[in-house]
Amino acid sequence: MPTDADSAAHEDRQRLQRELLRRARAGTARRTAAGPATAPPPATTPAPATTPDAATADEAGSGPQTGRVPLSRAQRRMWLMERLGGAGDSYHVPFATRLRGPFDVAALATALTSLVARHSILRTRYAEHEGEPYQEALPTPRTVPVHVVDTDPAQAPALLRRESARPFDLTAADAVRALVLRHGPEDHTLLLTFHHIAMDGASLETVAAELAVLYASATGAATAPALAEAPQYADHARREHDSLPGFDTELKHWSDLLADAAPPRLPRRAADAPQTAGRPAAVHTVPLAPAVPDALRALGAQRHATLFAVTLTAAFAALHRLTGDEDLVIGVAGTHRSGTAMRGLVGLCVNTLPVRVDASGAPTFAELLRRVNEALLEAQRHRHVPFDLVLERLGAGARGADGTALVRVTSDVLGEPTVLRLPGTSAEYVDVPSDGAKFTLSYGLAMDAAEQPRALVQYDPNTFDDTVAEAAVRDYAALLQAVAADPGLALGELPLSGPEHAAATRDGSAPDDGGHPAAQALRAHPDVADAEVVRPGQGPAVAYAVLRDSVGPSGHELLGLLRRSLAPEDVPAAVTLLDALPRTAAGPLDPARLPGPSGPSAPSAPADPRAAAVTEAFTAVLGPVPTPDDDFFALGGHSLKAVQLAERLRTDLGLPLTGLDVLQARTPRALTALLGERAARQSAAKAVSRPAPRSRDVRPGTVLVTGATGGVGAFVVRELAAQGRPVLALARPESAHLIAVEGVDVIEGDLSDPDGLRDAVAQADAVVHAACTFTRHDVDLAAMRAMVDAWRRGPFVFVSSVDAYGHPGTERVAEESAPHEPVSPYGRAKLDCEAMVLGAAGTGGRGGASAVRSPIVWGAHDRLREQLRWGAIGTLYQAAREGRPIELPRPGTGGHAWYGAAWVHAAALARAVAECLDRPVHGVANACSGHVSWRDLAQDLTELLGSEAEFRETATVPRDLDHRWHYDSSRLARPLRPRPGEDRRTVLAEMTAATATTG
Repeated sequence: MPTDADSAAHEDRQRLQRELLRRARAGTARRTAAGPATAPPPATTPAPATTPDAATADEAGSGPQTGRVPLSRAQRRMWLMERLGGAGDSYHVPFATRLRGPFDVAALATALTSLVARHSILRTRYAEHEGEPYQEALPTPRTVPVHVVDTDPAQAPALLRRESARPFDLTAADAVRALVLRHGPEDHTLLLTFHHIAMDGASLETVAAELAVLYASATGAATAPALAEAPQYADHARREHDSLPGFDTELKHWSDLLADAAPPRLPRRAADAPQTAGRPAAVHTVPLAPAVPDALRALGAQRHATLFAVTLTAAFAALHRLTGDEDLVIGVAGTHRSGTAMRGLVGLCVNTLPVRVDASGAPTFAELLRRVNEALLEAQRHRHVPFDLVLERLGAGARGADGTALVRVTSDVLGEPTVLRLPGTSAEYVDVPSDGAKFTLSYGLAMDAAEQPRALVQYDPNTFDDTVAEAAVRDYAALLQAVAADPGLALGELPLSGPEHAAATRDGSAPDDGGHPAAQALRAHPDVADAEVVRPGQGPAVAYAVLRDSVGPSGHELLGLLRRSLAPEDVPAAVTLLDALPRTAAGPLDPARLPGPSGPSAPSAPADPRAAAVTEAFTAVLGPVPTPDDDFFALGGHSLKAVQLAERLRTDLGLPLTGLDVLQARTPRALTALLGERAARQSAAKAVSRPAPRSRDVRPGTVLVTGATGGVGAFVVRELAAQGRPVLALARPESAHLIAVEGVDVIEGDLSDPDGLRDAVAQADAVVHAACTFTRHDVDLAAMRAMVDAWRRGPFVFVSSVDAYGHPGTERVAEESAPHEPVSPYGRAKLDCEAMVLGAAGTGGRGGASAVRSPIVWGAHDRLREQLRWGAIGTLYQAAREGRPIELPRPGTGGHAWYGAAWVHAAALARAVAECLDRPVHGVANACSGHVSWRDLAQDLTELLGSEAEFRETATVPRDLDHRWHYDSSRLARPLRPRPGEDRRTVLAEMTAATATTG
């Protein structure tokens, strides 16, 4: 049985999610209406909330949505962006409103929970099976937490920005977060943050309208109208998936249209421009005369075109003037919404439509409008074909020679933003900018009813020059005003506002001072002290750089900046970081003294195991055997293949790598260089940890506890603090506020951050590892490897699981018995982690180690209550709660006289863990408080829940109940002795009392 050791809520849910899927397939996952539930207190201000009837059904709308459902193609694109890495908060959807007047936080929590109940997409998790993603709706949570923070309005922008940028975990069915900033008794700012995978613009309008109705109902301030049954996004995803085979004809249309298209040749950043990775998206605006929008509408009406088509034509004209290109592609937003069946649907239904227009022949603006309007209407006729299918059909043709995407530029008309209008309050829209730019350049006409119309451009400042962007928006504004007055102007006659910038910046060149352009660009970077480029023999150029400080951009990040600012022929194959450049006494670079392993010939050297692994991975994922400089895209690569290639190399080499790394490196040579750089950093980190540095802020005797907010870790922290031991608790940033115990310091981190784990272990005198992902065994193993590498003193206690024993042939299992097949993947991962820590114990200054194998953990903790409801024994709980017949294996079935499970009280387990810090067992110890038969457990549950469910003995054994072992637990018998209140019946009463009303 798995131990309930986790480092954050989403890890704890993964186990129950897998169980939900199994029960859904068996048709046993139906829920009944739940009674009132009291919301847990928010971060700073209690806000008890009662869940209304609308929130008690498992699904609203068109029937149950449980079970695996394929992703829509739009969702798939979002999922891939997350898997590729580097998307940041580009695909977060912040929705903020300043509310003045009486505001009820508890009513908002009630309304928000009801909204999540109505729309299953807001409680949907995303997982992967055999390389393909799927979605699965989970039951409605007891309440959606609303965190309240008292703050001055001046501090609000930073708090909103920080909250909106906080990462989402798509595996945890957590697609919406709520934060209230309280500025005064009747002055609040409400921020709802959604992930784009579950939300688009039309959905946001639905959410705002329904929340207003649900809030009114929760406050009782008005008789709110009944909401119609909500359509469910899973139905749309199924319909789209079923229709994919029928897209061949329309895909041919798109591939024929775009076969020879090329991305627009946007001006690159000047080589001497400051380079800073990760700059947020930037926007420049220019006000327009108030009459301009109406004049543009009139122009469109005269030529049977919409305002959108007119502004799109202006974008084409501006892009033509900016680039000099005549064959242009601009992306516009399309939608998959059609018909009344999708009215009120919450979910991602947007699609990108590439509009290709010929601007040759010096047409007038009116003639260009005709061409654009025809192309736009043709694109809209084929809008139901997902754009990523088009890209897959185009293959390498979907990108330029330098790897840039076909759609780099977009255009839109921005209306008045959506605002949440709650009864009894006045509402004011609050802008929360996002860090990421989805496209290199976006033109827009903004028409907020309360403000003057504006021309705007949003751009990626890591790719696009700031000064060029400023000139571009002025040109776009001047163009809009000019054509509003005279659409007969030819493109060459349209005015420019600002300096003649295009010719000067189109090639991004810098004055030639005799050095390589890449070396010049690197030296211009504020974090680079020195740089040189060498070209050994006839091979590709390789760059070497020295940072001013030890903290700065990686070589791979610098390479990405060079790709964005230089011509393709000037980009080196790799950028290698050195502590100093080897130079002769006269000053020039001495190539002979460059380090061999990272030197120019290393990436392609056959003896380099990383180079061989990269070549093998390219071949396995893409097919042909690549040469060192073959381009990933030219070999047929795309986003999903980048994810697959990165995961293969990450597993084979044990080095961090994302799909985005693959897309940016693109060649085996560059990818090998990147992996070499990360291997060197990994080795350096290990060297630094011997001996481990001590932080002046960490007290002697400090115990690091991972999974400190989980069901086991929380009890361990509490026990150690009660003993007066200083504790360093590892928790994710979003969970850190849950730890508020005297004597406990919090360090932010999680299992997916090996470097953070190493740093945390290096600061402690002892380690208790009580965190686990349950399903991502590769992450669990990598985390343990990192922790053991950094462990240099004191004892180490690993909270393991009795699953590591597998299926023994005897009914009683002695401590340290050998594992018996079959051993589950979860149990196998526990065995491998145990071997790491036990094998390292007593070496290099390390202390003793203990692997404490735990069965089911019970206790008064929300994570443990969830395990009772939905974990391995959740079938018993749910059947008892619903009054359904409970099927139990008859004693003697399969030759086994007893079926049941071991269990342990979380407090007793915590005492056993603390004991191991003082007296390590130097091996494996079981931690069991007792054993309970399935019949006795079912009897307890039915009595405690007031159920009349009948018991039925069967001659078959349900998979979840196929457990028949008793575990000896002598090594830790003393701390495991039950204390008052730790008997099975009492702890079950505590757990069921909190779960009975929530189902």
